[in-house]
Amino acid sequence: MRARVAPLTLLVSAVLVPALLMSGCSASSPAPEVADGPALLRVPADHPTITDAVEAADEGDTVLVAPGVYRETVAIATAGITLRGEARDEVVIDGEVRRGNGVVVSAPGVTVQNLTVRNATQNGVLVTGMRSDDGTPAGGHDGYRTIDTDDFPLLDGFRVDHVTASNNGLYGIYAFNAANGVITDSYASGGADSGIYVGQCERCNIVVSGNVAERNAVGFEIANAGGGLIVTGNRFVGNRIGATIASDYQEAYVPQRAATLVGNVIAANAEVATPEQAEGGFGIGVGIAGGTENAVTANLVEANPAAGVVVTSAEDLGPEANRITGNALRGNGLDLVYSPSARAPGAENCWEGNAGAVSAPSDLQTLSPCSAPAAVDAVVFAPVAGPAGIPFSEVAAPPAQPDLGSVDAPLQRWEGAEDVPQIDVAGIGIPSPDLLAENSAVRW
Repeated sequence: MRARVAPLTLLVSAVLVPALLMSGCSASSPAPEVADGPALLRVPADHPTITDAVEAADEGDTVLVAPGVYRETVAIATAGITLRGEARDEVVIDGEVRRGNGVVVSAPGVTVQNLTVRNATQNGVLVTGMRSDDGTPAGGHDGYRTIDTDDFPLLDGFRVDHVTASNNGLYGIYAFNAANGVITDSYASGGADSGIYVGQCERCNIVVSGNVAERNAVGFEIANAGGGLIVTGNRFVGNRIGATIASDYQEAYVPQRAATLVGNVIAANAEVATPEQAEGGFGIGVGIAGGTENAVTANLVEANPAAGVVVTSAEDLGPEANRITGNALRGNGLDLVYSPSARAPGAENCWEGNAGAVSAPSDLQTLSPCSAPAAVDAVVFAPVAGPAGIPFSEVAAPPAQPDLGSVDAPLQRWEGAEDVPQIDVAGIGIPSPDLLAENSAVRW
């Protein structure tokens, strides 16, 4: 860390110490260093690399990065730092398909803002409270051990804003074991697993809004995350699958519970020029697999050739108490599908107010309306077989994205829960098809 000494301290020291020596007294210790508040560290003007600047930064400082291509992994382990690019499309952290991650955030209250992260073999931006056996930050675990959540408290507070994440080998923007944060006004494409992912948090208090996710295996993904998790005003168009909400035994907080997907455009998710997901899904707007108590409401779900909204099981976890209400569904292979397994049949799921929806089983909204949820016989759903995908590194480059511009002073740090916006879910209506179209390359 750099030393910070206030000008007044320097002046007092210069006068007082000689006077003490002349009078026969001794100064037993030097004057203490006094912090002078948050600083603005410029790259490359003050520090040659982003990593150098981040390692020199103290809590509350802003690292401001000039246009250029930075071939490094940036690890942020100091709380309250803001990492910001001067120009979103021109400040590029490039993994060169050699480095695992672009930016790794493992401290609370960090902001990553107004820059591009591309070509990481794993994740573009990883925000995580998890650690591997050697103590390094990790997004997930080996799948063979039960996670003790007391050992891994949720990272408290984060902001990923106006970030472009493209051509990354797993996730573009990945918040895992973190809470009290936002992912806003960002763009994700070329994610070989998903463009944006929120996983492993209970009482998450996370808002995902204003984002475009296109040309990914999955546009947006939730696993074992919920409780104040609100996903609204996003455009999930032109992926293999638009959005998924799932329970997963490889993460803590099973089963997934209580996320809200409201007011999003989820359309035309059958894009061939995308990476192929391991499960091979294709042509689905929204999939709920073993999730519980989720609300999917007031979304425009259109032109997904297999199905609009599918509710099914995950291993021995049935879907329970999910509410599919008030969506605009049109031009899908089937609009609503209920297809849990006999092993995990689910219960108390309901469908209501989805005007004109074609469902399987038929009359699903009559069989189990939200005013009186009832048992429903499942159907066998055979999804569309997806074509072979392409390598994540070959997905088309993103279009130009909105820019926040440069700054000339340190920015206010992200405090956490108090900074997460409060969303009036009841006041959100079905969005227009052109929501965020100006930031998207995919049309339908």
